[in-house]
Amino acid sequence: MCGRPHLRRTPGNRRTAVLGTAGTLVTATLIAGAMAAPSANADAGARSGKDREARGVALAAQRAAKAGIDWRDCPADWGLEKPIQCGWVTVPLDYAKPNGKKIKIAVDRIGNTGTDKERQGALVYNPGGPGGSGMRFPTRVTKKNPVWAKTAKAYDFVGFDPRGVGHSTPISCVDPQEYVKAPKADPVPDSEADKRAQRKLAAEYADGCAERSGWMLPHMTTPNTARDLDVVRAALGEKKLNYLGVSYGTYLGAVYGTLFPAHVRRMVVDSVVDPSREKIWYQANLDQDVAFEGRWKDWTAWVAKNDATFHIGDTQAKVQQQWEKLRATAKANPIGGVVGPAELTSFFQGAPYYDSSWVPVAETWSKYLAGDTKALVDEAGPDMSDTAGNISSENGNAVYTAVECADAKWPTSWRKWDRDNTRLHKDYPFLTWSNAWMNLPCATWPTKQHTPLDVKTGKGLPAVLIVQSQRDAATPYQGAVELHKRFKGSRLITEKDAGSHGVTGLTNPCINDRVDTYLLAGKTDAKDVTCAPHATPKP
Repeated sequence: MCGRPHLRRTPGNRRTAVLGTAGTLVTATLIAGAMAAPSANADAGARSGKDREARGVALAAQRAAKAGIDWRDCPADWGLEKPIQCGWVTVPLDYAKPNGKKIKIAVDRIGNTGTDKERQGALVYNPGGPGGSGMRFPTRVTKKNPVWAKTAKAYDFVGFDPRGVGHSTPISCVDPQEYVKAPKADPVPDSEADKRAQRKLAAEYADGCAERSGWMLPHMTTPNTARDLDVVRAALGEKKLNYLGVSYGTYLGAVYGTLFPAHVRRMVVDSVVDPSREKIWYQANLDQDVAFEGRWKDWTAWVAKNDATFHIGDTQAKVQQQWEKLRATAKANPIGGVVGPAELTSFFQGAPYYDSSWVPVAETWSKYLAGDTKALVDEAGPDMSDTAGNISSENGNAVYTAVECADAKWPTSWRKWDRDNTRLHKDYPFLTWSNAWMNLPCATWPTKQHTPLDVKTGKGLPAVLIVQSQRDAATPYQGAVELHKRFKGSRLITEKDAGSHGVTGLTNPCINDRVDTYLLAGKTDAKDVTCAPHATPKP
């Protein structure tokens, strides 16, 4: 979901995840109602499995604390310059079998910029996905990002690639060059034949995941990534974890806080995935479709307001009409031979995701309407020569799919998918079908699907700081409210009348100052806080 994000697609970088990609996050409609109550034996079996995993993670953490991390200059092709250092942490593939097969987790760090006396340990970051890499986090220090300057004085900034991602032991579902080829079929079906074709592609994708990465798929869950995070904490020499999670990273934080409440020192979660079992992951994705439509309208209204700059349309309705015309043109004859409706949706999705994409997406569209098709083809079409980028893109989508499919039991009935998405598409057409196809491999997933963890407050959990914009598309606002209810003593900062995804990275002193105060002094406001929105982008 988040991923697409996200839980997370960034313009020019085909599926990102914040909650998802072309779509974004999805959730699972819980079949709970349709299933018989588990027997006492089943409960006991689940408990003994959890006990084994708890013992396994304690053992892995003990070993990691002893081994530490062999920090070195990062490999040249990772694009992480000195003084950033890189290393690996070894973790069990299956925590119930801590002496069995092992996998590697890639980590990087930059030391705190203040004195030894100012240092408060490591701050570990996850940007979302599932499938996002956190390895760029230390560059916030090397690039002197002013929003993070105060926090950087006190903390080492630590990033990592979660299991399955990037420089950790990676997974793959399809040849990356095939994955990025374009144009793809229009996600909005015109006929039952179109739906059958998309269903076939989704089933083939699930089979490809099993073929290429089947040995890892059963273990690609959020609870296992949270266990990895605890082992990383131990390897860093930290008694307790300081954590910043954005988008899907908030769900990872929620699961970590539930499994290891007494291991949390400070936790900031930003742009929150609804952690309720009923939402993970099928329903979360449907909720996302609704929220994306709202934020799409916010952006198209802004484009209309700035018609003197963009010349796309001077009312929201005219801008929407131009979008539909662009889509129809690309469907009839893909732009540059490679940009059809699927590629357009993927690129334009950046605008409802992130305010930082409002201007670039509108400028690219404006250029196209003025006769320059190259800008649109460069942004929305694949770059077949960028093999490293294509590998990363395919890997991100593979992890997104693997984690969401393994975390929860998904509907297997096509009738349900068809009914839910047909109904939603009528009123929320921007993302609904592309999101559905992105998540449909979960309907035929070849390995075990788990029951999501019941996220709740455990003994020793400190106050968690929750940050959320009110009109976020990738992780709708209700998710922050839900986590706030579940984590007792947490504080919620709401950015009112704003909708960018990933609030803590933006300049808004009302939020930035409170995040600094929390991370530096452990203090939150006595009550929840509502902040005015950050500045609207200027063309």
